[in-house]
Amino acid sequence: MALTLHSIEISPPCRAVLMTSKALGLPLNVKEYNVFKGEHLAPEFLKLNPQHTLPTLEDGKVVLINSHAINMYLVDKYGQDHTLYPKDVTTRALVNHRLFLDEGTIFSVLYDTMKYTIALNLGG
Repeated sequence: MALTLHSIEISPPCRAVLMTSKALGLPLNVKEYNVFKGEHLAPEFLKLNPQHTLPTLEDGKVVLINSHAINMYLVDKYGQDHTLYPKDVTTRALVNHRLFLDEGTIFSVLYDTMKYTIALNLGG
């Protein structure tokens, strides 16, 4: 079954999922959304993801809505080796630390700093 990624091109988290899938050699059906037009608020998307966040990945009946969770899932399920997301508990804990630091601190600061500039440049 084909994987479907609901995405927005300018989003670093969406691009991270695209890079992971490319590194794994996974074909994705990519559905782009224009959040400035509210396309992510359409009823059919809200049924899939009530949080209306991007990226969102569909893999059969599995729906995931966080770029780090999506990337971990893709490597665990489809990776031929463990170089992208190691199986060793200690090494994986260090990778998780960096991922969660990005999610909880770094990205939110960068997003708050850049969101108005990005919106102005994209006509939002």
